[in-house]
Amino acid sequence: MNISNNRPRFNIYNNRSRFKAGFVTVALLITTISLVYTNYLVSQLAEREEKLIDLYAQALKFAVESDIDEDVLFYVQEVISANKSIPVILVQNNEIKDYLNIGIPKRASAAWKRSVLERELKTMKSQHPPIRVHYAELGVKEDIYYRDSNLLYRLRYFPIIQLSVIFIFGFLTYLAFDYSRRAEQNRVWVGLAKETAHQLGTPISSLMAWVDYLRHEPTLKDDNIVIEIEKDIRRLEMITTRFSSIGSEPTLKSEDIYFIILGITNYLRRRISTKVLIEVKNELPRGKCVMLNRHLFEWVIENICKNAVDAMSAQGEIKIRLLEAPEEGILIDIADNGKGMTKSQIKQAFKPGFTTKKRGWGLGLTLARRIVEDYHKGKLFIKESEPGKGTTFRIVLKG
Repeated sequence: MNISNNRPRFNIYNNRSRFKAGFVTVALLITTISLVYTNYLVSQLAEREEKLIDLYAQALKFAVESDIDEDVLFYVQEVISANKSIPVILVQNNEIKDYLNIGIPKRASAAWKRSVLERELKTMKSQHPPIRVHYAELGVKEDIYYRDSNLLYRLRYFPIIQLSVIFIFGFLTYLAFDYSRRAEQNRVWVGLAKETAHQLGTPISSLMAWVDYLRHEPTLKDDNIVIEIEKDIRRLEMITTRFSSIGSEPTLKSEDIYFIILGITNYLRRRISTKVLIEVKNELPRGKCVMLNRHLFEWVIENICKNAVDAMSAQGEIKIRLLEAPEEGILIDIADNGKGMTKSQIKQAFKPGFTTKKRGWGLGLTLARRIVEDYHKGKLFIKESEPGKGTTFRIVLKG
């Protein structure tokens, strides 16, 4: 592949990583704000619950020790009963005396009730230190244990649930967007291909008429120029057929793979630099056939070879090797001794719009992979590449 061009190119395909980075940045920002704000609410609620329990303890002590009238006692009891959400256990002399806001059914057995309270007490001891209430007149000390309310507990885990929902929604949105983008891409490809085929039809018909006219001229009947022009017109017809096949299910036939590659390489030899040597080495059994669409597959070989010629600056060697692998199928290696590619360039080589040439749309390899993988159910990838030494493409087809 040609990696010599340093001219900056901007297109939506090569710069979509910026959009992804922006999306991730916004998501992280939202996540951070959510976590910080939720932690703030949790700390505020935890502080409020601590003050409520402290007030509860003071009111309890006041109600036991003080000689107060019924009106004051009513307000004290209101303060004590204000706690309707924070689980509390009163412990006196290491024995559970009473509890509050712990969901124990009235008909529960004593053993089950005790096990629940002991488990709750263990949790409370791990969360908060007890509040000691000393009844001086009675000579009694009581410890009030409590834990976070269910609301506070849920609020602590709310960011995790929230982030999980955001992640799932974002992932589904990405899949939908990616599917929509691919569908739109396919529609553009198909529309462009069919329109190109339609536009080529008229001039090809005209050229065929001119060739027929030249063939009736006695002095030009067997001229090599006319013969080559006729070959190029047939080539244009083949290209038109290729473009018209894009977007529709291609017809696959059993074809001699070596014969097809030999034919396309012979055609290319006459139309590329004489300083480029194309060598085809066949290690397949004689007459080995593969299910192919001939016109589309020739396009793949042509695209890869033309990229190789550009990578070698029209001077070098292209080696095509055909071999059979029992587990994989038919392997076709196309190697050049051009400028090679870096690891980052290898990752982008098949992306639409990626090109390092001064001219071109960066669609050749993308189209080649689509023809091999979507239409022929094979594989096309870069087997190896090293800057300064060259690149080897591998095509895998079902035998």
